[in-house]
Amino acid sequence: MAARAHTRSNPQASGVDIRLPWWGVVLPTLAFAVLLILIAGPGEAHAVSGDPTVAHLVERLQQTLSR
Repeated sequence: MAARAHTRSNPQASGVDIRLPWWGVVLPTLAFAVLLILIAGPGEAHAVSGDPTVAHLVERLQQTLSR
């Protein structure tokens, strides 16, 4: 006696379901931004003459990444 083959009743289930987690987008983007900052180097960056808090934050970030 032959066994019946199970067929899928959901047509969407037959396709490939690829779901990218949030960190699959965030981590490569963050790595690209960090490498871009490292390539630019602190000598190439020019602070905007505006809010000194932002300039201080960027300076601290560069110091942290250069260690």
